[in-house]
Amino acid sequence: MKNFWAVNAYDPQPRSLLRTEHPYPSVNSQSEGVRHESNGDTVVHFGPTAPEGQKANWVQTVPGKGFFVMLRLHGPLESWFDKSWRPGEIEPA
Repeated sequence: MKNFWAVNAYDPQPRSLLRTEHPYPSVNSQSEGVRHESNGDTVVHFGPTAPEGQKANWVQTVPGKGFFVMLRLHGPLESWFDKSWRPGEIEPA
């Protein structure tokens, strides 16, 4: 991204940000402490509690409540438009 990316968790009922202990259930490329993998990927974790050592890359969710995720790209590069890059799928861990 030219500028930054953000991943947010939303509540499917009111279609607003998921209500958690944190005011913004999100992670973005400008968040303090976000860690990147050695290949440049960024793994974002979703769940009621943060995995050990992954708090900066974690989005809090509510136990037993559904949510959906939105990826916002601010200043996407050509690889987004020509479809040579796409975000990975959400996978259970």
